Amino acid sequence: MSFKFTDRRPRDERSFTFTATNREELEEQLQTIADMATEILRLVSDVRRQLNH
Repeated sequence: MSFKFTDRRPRDERSFTFTATNREELEEQLQTIADMATEILRLVSDVRRQLNH
């Protein structure tokens, strides 16, 4: 799995490339992305909380 953003503010174009060869592997890659997104949102929330105190 690989992905990149070439612009600081990505447009509607998606720059994800999935390298899975089967459904199970693709599901694992999607879960990894979902887990990373959850962690990013948690960290953003922590920083916002710190800035507001």
